[in-house]
Amino acid sequence: MAGDRRLLEETAHAILGLDDPWPALEEAGLTGVGVPESAGGSGGDLADVAVLLRAQGYHAAAVPLAETLLAGRLLATTEHAMPSGPLTVAPGRFARRVPWARDAYRLVVLDGERAALVAPEDAEITPGANVAGEPRDDVTVRAGLASVECPVSAEDVLLRGALFRAVQLTGAMRRVLELVVRHAGEREQFGRPVGRFQAVQQQLAELAGEVAVADVAVRAALRTPDDEVAVAAAKLNASRAAGVVAGVAHQAHGAIGVTSEHPLGALTTRLWAWRDEFGGETHWARRLGALGRVPWETVTRTDTSPTTVTW
Repeated sequence: MAGDRRLLEETAHAILGLDDPWPALEEAGLTGVGVPESAGGSGGDLADVAVLLRAQGYHAAAVPLAETLLAGRLLATTEHAMPSGPLTVAPGRFARRVPWARDAYRLVVLDGERAALVAPEDAEITPGANVAGEPRDDVTVRAGLASVECPVSAEDVLLRGALFRAVQLTGAMRRVLELVVRHAGEREQFGRPVGRFQAVQQQLAELAGEVAVADVAVRAALRTPDDEVAVAAAKLNASRAAGVVAGVAHQAHGAIGVTSEHPLGALTTRLWAWRDEFGGETHWARRLGALGRVPWETVTRTDTSPTTVTW
């Protein structure tokens, strides 16, 4: 299994580093990972999904991979088979800022305890975008569409989507850390690399610490993905860290970090955008407070075996 996952990781990085990775993702069957073969997917578990999402975040790949995997797992709980092509989920017939709605082959629209597969042309879509330029569209779907029973609620989608975004954030933050470390080692000032200056070393330490804390919280949540406390703690930590990491990275890079030729901007704009999607830092902090539970046991548990995931 470990060897298979390493191969999956290598393949994911090779494809998601391309300028247009979607055709290769579909050809390799990666757009159906985590979805049972009986439901039209490629099989695999949530750990395999996490490998893909970290790689997508690392490369800031502008494709609806997380949304397609989310929709595919949702469809697996219904009578619908997962179709080919990019997918996304609208958590209601009237939904705001739906990721990639205009570019999806089908939208999975939740309506109470039912779900429908809807073509974009059968919905009213008002285009929008997040700060990274990714489509975030308002969707209105008429009532009376053919639908099937669905055990997944809008709250379930929010929770799973929060975990998916948290994983993507950790992948992007890891790449940002690598860029900052490389820049600090290559750029010289007063005859020596800037990474030797104490102030810069403090920045690097802060950056590495934020990335590590977020990664620990997210990996813990992946072991208990149906535990709202674990997922809330993961998204809260990842969202909080994302803002710090983006700020420190641009401070360390100076003006070069905001040029279109430098890869930093594509990463940090996604950090700023993704940290607020599927609930931001404030949302999940309030939710943790309302739940009245401390997530420390979740973060520190040593059992690394994944739990059974319902969808």
